[in-house]
Amino acid sequence: MDKARHTAVAVIHEVMSRGAYANIALTKALRTVELRDIDRRFCTELVNGTIKCGASLDWIIAKFINRPLRKVDPKILAILRVGVYQLFFLDRVPESAAINESVEIAKVVSVGSSKFVNGVLRSMTRDRQKATFPTDDSPASLALRTFHPKWLVERWIDQFGLEQTKILLDVDNRPAPITLRVNRLKTNRDELIEQLRALGVEAQPSAIVDDGIVCQKLGALDDLKPLTEGLCIVQDESSMLVAHALDPKPDEFVIDCCAAPGGKSTHIAELMNNRGLVIAVDVHEHKLKLINDNARRLGIKIVKPMVLDARELGDEFKQRADRVLIDAPCSGLGVLRRKADLRWRKTPDELAQLPQLQSEILSSAAEAVKVGGVIVYSTCTLERDENEGVIENFMAAHDNFELVETRMLLPHVDGTDGFFFAKLRRAS
Repeated sequence: MDKARHTAVAVIHEVMSRGAYANIALTKALRTVELRDIDRRFCTELVNGTIKCGASLDWIIAKFINRPLRKVDPKILAILRVGVYQLFFLDRVPESAAINESVEIAKVVSVGSSKFVNGVLRSMTRDRQKATFPTDDSPASLALRTFHPKWLVERWIDQFGLEQTKILLDVDNRPAPITLRVNRLKTNRDELIEQLRALGVEAQPSAIVDDGIVCQKLGALDDLKPLTEGLCIVQDESSMLVAHALDPKPDEFVIDCCAAPGGKSTHIAELMNNRGLVIAVDVHEHKLKLINDNARRLGIKIVKPMVLDARELGDEFKQRADRVLIDAPCSGLGVLRRKADLRWRKTPDELAQLPQLQSEILSSAAEAVKVGGVIVYSTCTLERDENEGVIENFMAAHDNFELVETRMLLPHVDGTDGFFFAKLRRAS
């Protein structure tokens, strides 16, 4: 039995039937099962691709079975989903391999189910036309063809128009490059690029931010020496811009809200030349270790993790901070190309609730910053209500702040993750 496929099926079951997070479940599985590099890559492709295609795979499966999907054993449904992904979306995989390996997994996973799996998958190969997606530009058809929930397609058409939405949907389904932020406390970008290329990595300087390196063919990140030695950290280009907008200075007191895993906290500390104090706040105590680990690996000594609800910043640090960064909890709709399961986890109801929380955090941060101090509010979503809407409401209620700048980056326009930030200064 193929270990890569079996591992992928197990991860798909954990994510799609038990609610596990894809990146966490996959990372855990790959560290548990011994696979060759080529098999690790194949397993990763099966997991991410199957999760990304989500409801579209279920639409195909439903065409070939005579019972509701909810009545199919979740483990068997995971096998079918991975099998369908191979049959319809991986041209390099032979039909026979996709079917036969699915059947072998079924024999192990659920006694008596192998004939069902074999029959369903073979019927698909005999009548592929039955699984053809509609070709019109209705939201329902676009959702099926581009592997997005219908409500989100409708939302984006309202916001961006049909043609721009079609481009955005396409970009969401392309592999995102891995970007690294150079740690200037230990090296510089040119030297790091040379070192990465010597290791076989296709590395290019970012055109958007001076700290960034855009990489292809990285292999397993756990084994990348520059990462393990703290010469760099994985971070998207758009995310790197935030610390520069904050513009921290050596010897200042800076607070980073919602800081885990510490990418922006360590960037701030680096820009401060490792002098001063960065309080890295997170509400989840177990995430503080991630911040500590990243700071230690990068040689950062001024980042101090702290458990605190960001809505209590004003009470804890009243008018003490020179600068406050708010990387606000958000819907994350700007990073769908990186997080395969995120598009299926979000709901309109959840999106409607977020601006209230974001506004509460921003108002608390306003109490924590000194007169003359700076707040940068950022999200990784495309939602206006979570971005400009939060800032407009804040400014209407706080005449002692001035809006310095805002910036919105869009995946289909800028080639980065979707990202928004606003810079505010306390005038009095």
